[in-house]
Amino acid sequence: MTLALTDKELKDIDDYWAAANYLCVGMLYLRDNPLLRTPLQAQHIKRRLLGHWGSDPGQNFVWVHLNRLIRHRDLNVVYISGPGHGAPATLANAYLEGTYSEVYPDRSPDESGMKRFFTLFSHPAGVGSHCTPETPGSINEGGELGYSLSHAFGAAFDNPDLLVVPVIGDGEAETGPMATSWHSNKFLNPAQDGAVLPILHLNGYKIANPTILARISPEELLDLFRGYGYTPYLVEGSDPAAMHRAMAQTLDTCVDLIQQIQTRARADGPGVRPRWPMIILRTPKGWTAPKDLDGHHIEGFWRAHQVPILDVADNPRHLAVLEAWMRSYRPQELFDAQGRLIPRLRALAPVGVRRISANPHANGGLLRAPLNLPDVHAYAVPVPNPGHAYMESTYVLGQFLRDVMRGNRGRFRVFSPDENASNRLQAIYEVSKKAWMANVLPEDSDGSELSPDGHVMEMLSEHTLEGWLEGYVLTGRHGFLSTYEAFAHIIDSMVNQHAKWLAKCKTEVRWRASVPSLNILLSSTVWRQDHNGFTHQDPGFLDVITNKEAIVTRIYLPPDANCLLHVARHCLESTDYVNVIVADKQAHLQFLDIEAAARHCAKGIGIWPWASSDADAEPDVVIASAGDIVTAEALAATAILRAALPDLHIRFVNVVDLFKLQPNTEHAHGLSDRDFDSLFTRDKPVIFNFHGYPQLIHKLTYRRANEVNIHVRGYKEKGSINTPMQLAINNQVDRFNLVIDVIDRVPRLVSAGAHLKEHMKDQIIEHLRYAMEEGTDRPDVVGWTWPF
Repeated sequence: MTLALTDKELKDIDDYWAAANYLCVGMLYLRDNPLLRTPLQAQHIKRRLLGHWGSDPGQNFVWVHLNRLIRHRDLNVVYISGPGHGAPATLANAYLEGTYSEVYPDRSPDESGMKRFFTLFSHPAGVGSHCTPETPGSINEGGELGYSLSHAFGAAFDNPDLLVVPVIGDGEAETGPMATSWHSNKFLNPAQDGAVLPILHLNGYKIANPTILARISPEELLDLFRGYGYTPYLVEGSDPAAMHRAMAQTLDTCVDLIQQIQTRARADGPGVRPRWPMIILRTPKGWTAPKDLDGHHIEGFWRAHQVPILDVADNPRHLAVLEAWMRSYRPQELFDAQGRLIPRLRALAPVGVRRISANPHANGGLLRAPLNLPDVHAYAVPVPNPGHAYMESTYVLGQFLRDVMRGNRGRFRVFSPDENASNRLQAIYEVSKKAWMANVLPEDSDGSELSPDGHVMEMLSEHTLEGWLEGYVLTGRHGFLSTYEAFAHIIDSMVNQHAKWLAKCKTEVRWRASVPSLNILLSSTVWRQDHNGFTHQDPGFLDVITNKEAIVTRIYLPPDANCLLHVARHCLESTDYVNVIVADKQAHLQFLDIEAAARHCAKGIGIWPWASSDADAEPDVVIASAGDIVTAEALAATAILRAALPDLHIRFVNVVDLFKLQPNTEHAHGLSDRDFDSLFTRDKPVIFNFHGYPQLIHKLTYRRANEVNIHVRGYKEKGSINTPMQLAINNQVDRFNLVIDVIDRVPRLVSAGAHLKEHMKDQIIEHLRYAMEEGTDRPDVVGWTWPF
């Protein structure tokens, strides 16, 4: 349905584009005289010139043409701004559409509101130059490049009526996450999902360098995207009239192709993977800026990237150049005497939620519905006696997630980099296969679990998976990501950005509705890397999460399967958090029945009376643990001590919710000082066996009265191809070293415990020798159970 632009439409579109460009330049420079009713003077200029201009005219160009599409075809469009510091274009168009003034009434659509709008841009406590959460219509912050395309596909999954248009800056196109996210088209099912129309905006330059994709031949560029599986369309030039006509025709062609693909798939099934369209848009850098200044190129060169003219407040000649630039957009013709966009141009924007900046998918909490969650009791592991049975905790979790998937088709997906089965979550495949639109071979029927309508997302790119998940939850749906613990660091920065987004939403952007939490399971953990070795040993993702704001971060270390079930259900019910769960995939001891696990997880931390021997006395020592494997070692140490030193009073404390260790003044889940002292005492030694790096526990507890007596054992970067006991001994989280710790820390045992201490040293030597000679651990360790 290609509709050629009439002369009137061309005039309207060009004028609307000029109005948006004018607002972007005004944001950069002006704090007064917004409509240039008098000549510019130095006092009209901002004191701080912070921002970027280079990508704004290209994004404004895309936006005005998307508005035309929405009006003609009644489309449902989410726009994602990928270029770094790309917010001015989104802000300008949100302002022109009226959404911005609805959300922020002090920035009204008139001269006084425009002045306020200009002043606050890049102003302290004002508006950022990235698409921060304060920006209506955005789900992509853009300050860190590489995620716009994966966010777009995440938003499109299970949104059959949605068209997501990410504009990808050519600087962003050089990032690793962007390179892998082009492959998302192999997972988009036109029968059940929406569509993504990527627009690669090549303006040729980054901050001070040319960009790679802008400097390769047209044939190589087109071949690249054909190789990615797209049908690329090229729109290039600098003459506005010709470019408007070309862009209108190309967008119509692309939407026609998208609708044909979807109509065919929804009638006949997804069939062969389609070649979705994408657009390569070539425009000059800083299009419509001054051509040059003082002999240096601006338009069409990297000098247009940020603030093209820096000294306008002090240089009258440059101020005149700025004024001529701004007047070239004819603001007096585009805005009326009160500073409002003239009616002819106001009519170009869609209305209500059809406005891109008011699309409810970009405020996904408005569309969120709670999951239908099964009762965890149906998956309970029988535990008649603590510490006597072994079970793969994540296998049990997989059965729970299977039924979550079954009851929430179309609004719950599971994400993993080729590791769902490896992490023992394979029960999910009973109700949903892996999403796959690429070729299928006959042998795939033998366990590959591939299907075009699958809701399990597997791709060996943590970046792309995390981007999909973020786009999915930010548009109101629910998800769960599992990955190997050591390689969660690949998405450190992405999770950081998401946490910052959530924190802003919860504390400053009250108009954003709550979205489902970001749920991450870390498995294949540091303590069970018998064949992978040193490279797979890194529990430091937890340290990264503790650096984020307490209002959005949660960390759980369930010691067994029943606790894992309760934690997983809690996380899936929650909103606005980054939830990190640590649970190893191997078979481990089970400690609590389902009811005891419910109580323990509700508290987040507690004494295990069955493991303790201080019920009627002050404890001599507190043995604490956080993590499944280290809890078993801490219990084994406790059992040795109770058998060898029956008069020793031991209190055993287990931590599920890691932030319980922080004071309640620092974290909402933190214990009060009184409650912390009640558990850990004010003066007794505490031997804490921790899953991760020891320093993290000291970081969380440094304000506590008894912090000086808290002695933490954890991972110390001592690893190789080790048996589990070898690795534990090397890092001193094993039962023998823990017993030695207790003897060294309890004053009355310094001499009385000497024989036991020597025996523990002998045990360490013997277990290391056995592992080296036999290649495995001794049977009394491998099959150890709680002896009481």
